[in-house]
Amino acid sequence: MSDKQEQNGEKLNPDQQQQLLFVMLIQQHEQIAMMGMGKIQNPATGKSERDLKAAKYAIDTLVMLEKFTSGNLPKEMAAYLNQTLTNLRLNYADEKKKDNSPEESKDESERKE
Repeated sequence: MSDKQEQNGEKLNPDQQQQLLFVMLIQQHEQIAMMGMGKIQNPATGKSERDLKAAKYAIDTLVMLEKFTSGNLPKEMAAYLNQTLTNLRLNYADEKKKDNSPEESKDESERKE
Protein backbone atom coordinates (compact mmCIF):
# COMPACT_ATOMS: atom_id res chain seq x y z
CA MET A 1 0.00 0.00 0.00
CA SER A 2 1.31 3.47 -0.83
CA ASP A 3 1.98 6.26 1.65
CA LYS A 4 -0.95 8.18 0.13
CA GLN A 5 -3.33 5.31 0.92
CA GLU A 6 -1.96 5.19 4.46
CA GLN A 7 -2.62 8.94 4.86
CA ASN A 8 -6.21 8.47 3.67
CA GLY A 9 -6.89 6.13 6.59
CA GLU A 10 -6.93 2.87 4.68
CA LYS A 11 -4.53 1.25 7.17
CA LEU A 12 -6.54 2.34 10.20
CA ASN A 13 -8.80 -0.10 11.94
CA PRO A 14 -12.49 0.85 12.24
CA ASP A 15 -12.08 2.29 15.77
CA GLN A 16 -9.15 4.43 14.65
CA GLN A 17 -11.13 5.66 11.64
CA GLN A 18 -14.02 6.65 13.93
CA GLN A 19 -11.65 8.46 16.28
CA LEU A 20 -10.10 10.32 13.34
CA LEU A 21 -13.54 11.40 12.15
CA PHE A 22 -14.43 12.51 15.69
CA VAL A 23 -11.28 14.66 15.89
CA MET A 24 -12.05 16.15 12.48
CA LEU A 25 -15.58 17.02 13.65
CA ILE A 26 -14.18 18.78 16.72
CA GLN A 27 -11.65 20.65 14.57
CA GLN A 28 -14.35 21.71 12.13
CA HIS A 29 -16.46 23.27 14.89
CA GLU A 30 -13.36 24.80 16.46
CA GLN A 31 -12.55 26.47 13.14
CA ILE A 32 -16.12 27.76 12.78
CA ALA A 33 -15.98 29.22 16.29
CA MET A 34 -12.57 30.83 15.71
CA MET A 35 -13.83 32.38 12.45
CA GLY A 36 -16.90 33.69 14.27
CA MET A 37 -14.66 35.31 16.84
CA GLY A 38 -12.58 36.91 14.10
CA LYS A 39 -9.49 34.99 15.21
CA ILE A 40 -8.93 33.37 11.81
CA GLN A 41 -9.87 34.37 8.29
CA ASN A 42 -12.87 32.97 6.52
CA PRO A 43 -11.34 30.90 3.70
CA ALA A 44 -14.25 31.76 1.39
CA THR A 45 -13.77 35.52 1.69
CA GLY A 46 -10.17 35.82 2.86
CA LYS A 47 -11.35 38.25 5.54
CA SER A 48 -11.60 38.12 9.31
CA GLU A 49 -15.27 38.54 10.14
CA ARG A 50 -16.80 38.63 13.58
CA ASP A 51 -20.06 36.78 14.21
CA LEU A 52 -20.27 35.89 17.89
CA LYS A 53 -23.64 34.16 17.43
CA ALA A 54 -22.05 31.70 14.99
CA ALA A 55 -19.11 31.22 17.36
CA LYS A 56 -21.46 30.51 20.27
CA TYR A 57 -23.46 28.06 18.18
CA ALA A 58 -20.29 26.11 17.29
CA ILE A 59 -19.17 26.07 20.93
CA ASP A 60 -22.63 25.00 22.11
CA THR A 61 -22.58 22.18 19.56
CA LEU A 62 -19.31 20.89 21.04
CA VAL A 63 -20.75 21.20 24.55
CA MET A 64 -23.70 19.05 23.45
CA LEU A 65 -21.30 16.55 21.91
CA GLU A 66 -19.34 16.42 25.17
CA LYS A 67 -22.54 15.85 27.15
CA PHE A 68 -23.84 13.06 24.95
CA THR A 69 -20.51 11.26 24.65
CA SER A 70 -19.64 11.51 28.35
CA GLY A 71 -18.29 8.18 29.57
CA ASN A 72 -18.20 6.74 26.05
CA LEU A 73 -14.97 8.24 24.73
CA PRO A 74 -11.39 7.04 25.12
CA LYS A 75 -9.71 9.34 27.65
CA GLU A 76 -7.52 10.92 24.95
CA MET A 77 -10.59 11.90 22.90
CA ALA A 78 -12.42 13.23 25.97
CA ALA A 79 -9.33 15.25 26.97
CA TYR A 80 -8.98 16.65 23.44
CA LEU A 81 -12.63 17.74 23.38
CA ASN A 82 -12.33 19.25 26.86
CA GLN A 83 -9.15 21.16 25.99
CA THR A 84 -10.70 22.47 22.78
CA LEU A 85 -13.76 23.68 24.68
CA THR A 86 -11.62 25.36 27.33
CA ASN A 87 -9.65 27.21 24.66
CA LEU A 88 -12.79 28.28 22.80
CA ARG A 89 -14.54 29.45 25.97
CA LEU A 90 -11.56 31.58 27.00
CA ASN A 91 -11.36 33.15 23.54
CA TYR A 92 -15.12 33.73 23.48
CA ALA A 93 -15.00 35.43 26.89
CA ASP A 94 -12.24 37.73 25.58
CA GLU A 95 -14.34 38.66 22.58
CA LYS A 96 -17.42 39.33 24.71
CA LYS A 97 -15.33 41.62 26.95
CA LYS A 98 -14.33 43.60 23.85
CA ASP A 99 -18.02 44.17 23.11
CA ASN A 100 -18.60 45.52 26.62
CA SER A 101 -15.45 47.62 27.05
CA PRO A 102 -16.03 51.41 27.10
CA GLU A 103 -12.94 51.98 24.95
CA GLU A 104 -14.32 49.71 22.22
CA SER A 105 -17.69 51.49 22.36
CA LYS A 106 -15.95 54.86 22.09
CA ASP A 107 -13.98 53.67 19.04
CA GLU A 108 -17.20 52.43 17.44
CA SER A 109 -19.02 55.73 18.00
CA GLU A 110 -16.09 57.75 16.63
CA ARG A 111 -16.09 55.64 13.44
CA LYS A 112 -19.81 56.25 12.92
CA GLU A 113 -19.48 60.05 13.12
